[in-house]
Amino acid sequence: MSEAIGHECGVALIRLLRPLPYYKERYGTLLYGLNKLYLLMEKQHNRGQDGAGIGSIKLQAAPGSRFMSRYRSNSPLAIAEIFQKIYRRLDQVAASNSSLVEDADWMAKNVSFIAEQLLGHLRYGTYGRNEIDSCHPFLQNPNSALRALLMAGNFNLTNISELRPSASSLAERPDTSVVVECVAAELDRELEQVRMRQMDNRAVAVADLHRRMDFPAVLRRAASRFDGGYVLAGLTGLGFSFTLRDPWGIRPAFYLHNEEVLAVASERPALQTAFHVAADQIHELPPGAAVIADRNGSVSVSQILEPQQRRSCSFERIYFSRGSDVQIYQERKRLGHFLVPAVLKAIDYDLEHTVFSFIPNTAEVAFLGLLEGIEQHLQSYKFGRIRSADLADDELKKLLQLRPRIEKIAIKDVKLRTFITQDTSRNELVQHVYDITYGSIRRGEDTLVVLDDSIVRGTTLKQSIIRMLDRLGPRKIIIVSSAPQIRYPDCYGIDMSKMNDFIAFRALISLLRKKGLDNKLDDVYESCRRQMDWMPEQRFNAVKVLYELVSDEELSEEIARLIRDDDVQAETQVIFQTIPDLHRACPDHLGDWYFSGDYPTPGGVTVVNRAFMNFMEGKDVRAYT
Repeated sequence: MSEAIGHECGVALIRLLRPLPYYKERYGTLLYGLNKLYLLMEKQHNRGQDGAGIGSIKLQAAPGSRFMSRYRSNSPLAIAEIFQKIYRRLDQVAASNSSLVEDADWMAKNVSFIAEQLLGHLRYGTYGRNEIDSCHPFLQNPNSALRALLMAGNFNLTNISELRPSASSLAERPDTSVVVECVAAELDRELEQVRMRQMDNRAVAVADLHRRMDFPAVLRRAASRFDGGYVLAGLTGLGFSFTLRDPWGIRPAFYLHNEEVLAVASERPALQTAFHVAADQIHELPPGAAVIADRNGSVSVSQILEPQQRRSCSFERIYFSRGSDVQIYQERKRLGHFLVPAVLKAIDYDLEHTVFSFIPNTAEVAFLGLLEGIEQHLQSYKFGRIRSADLADDELKKLLQLRPRIEKIAIKDVKLRTFITQDTSRNELVQHVYDITYGSIRRGEDTLVVLDDSIVRGTTLKQSIIRMLDRLGPRKIIIVSSAPQIRYPDCYGIDMSKMNDFIAFRALISLLRKKGLDNKLDDVYESCRRQMDWMPEQRFNAVKVLYELVSDEELSEEIARLIRDDDVQAETQVIFQTIPDLHRACPDHLGDWYFSGDYPTPGGVTVVNRAFMNFMEGKDVRAYT
């Protein structure tokens, strides 16, 4: 994506299923779980730019000693800072008494983060300031082994205000703390019910209490109130480790379970790499389900909420998740391949005078798919020419030598990104984020086709990329997006909630004004306003009717006009993926509401209508806050 957007957090959970001394004996270290957590977090570092945190809960802590630990950081090197702090503390223990480090039982009971339950989080904030208090995990009742709860998540709930205890607390508590409080309240409720069932009023030991609890019911009662996309992971003082996924499967979650460990992460390749296992050993957590390990190390997958029509986020496939996942890799290649007919038409099938490239690096796999499709077209073309014509030797030689022209046109200067801030200097500085390869095309002759994974705001294209590519002197610049037109806000985790941020929406408004259809904006506004008095389940996306007034082609042409400055010499065109081809490429991941406007939950519909109302009222605020 040529312009960064705030996106998905990452979670990592480790539940060691054997006694801690076992790992010392087999792997030579009590840091087995901690080391695996570090690997899972580093391999998902792409999912956290605003901070990180880890927490642990011991099951065999010494009486009166601390059983829960947590470190968080909002520094640019948060993961390294956190783990260095832990390892330095372990070095201090070793320096004070080296024999203690060899005493597995003593270490397990007395040293922080030497624990059976470990939880890590990488924060990419969609709401709230970039401060340490916004970093996960969040904790509740840290001094009570019965009631202690540590949680982190990758989520955004559209109805968070309804979950807060009072309107006055709306801006006082981070969203995550509200979710933790919901689960903690249900945990307390379950504990009270256990006590009521204990008719003889005998005390129940912590080690036995979990057997009397219906922990899936705790999650079921809490999650039944949530509207949104989420993966919630947590640890309890009672010994339950869990990860819960939303009923539509919007947010991703994968787990590994063997005789030694239960491990959960937001991305499959992170688990494969950390534990050196094949893809078929990693399981995707089903929508609406939770994977739960109890105090005794028994692991089960429980259906917490009824699964709905699967609507996994397609942006995970296009951009967010690492392309090293076997399925995502193939899906991204198909996204590029399906663009071939539109690209060939745009260049009038003139491959001799066309140069292909991509920006940024996340578009590389889709670019490979595009090239494979171009190569297949060339093979068919050559075969047809050879069969249908008696070619002279020089003509045949020229035909056989015809290949797609591929160049590395732009190289991102990562160092500059750090210094670009939201001030008056940004527009000037952003032009220099990329270096270009001069002399890579023939001035005034070649068409330049550049693949991007998606186009959101269009600002980087206009302020930097188009101008930069124009300096090479192409006859025409074609920007190709492997994603469809982003028309609507997201409310399930991605920081895309303001209508006017989207270049597709700005192009729509421009076209409606040109067509003299401004009055339709007022009609839709009134429809949105009326719906706010309706029950959430009765509401519909009122904004969709506006896009029905223009064609996809008109919208693409207007987007091309908006991203092109008057001083750009080359003709400019934009090609977008179609929604049907997106579904063909990613058939198991149909979450496309930002493209189609079809939201899976009532809260999503409310957000898009509110976002349009904010636009009409001139409010520059997120629609889900």
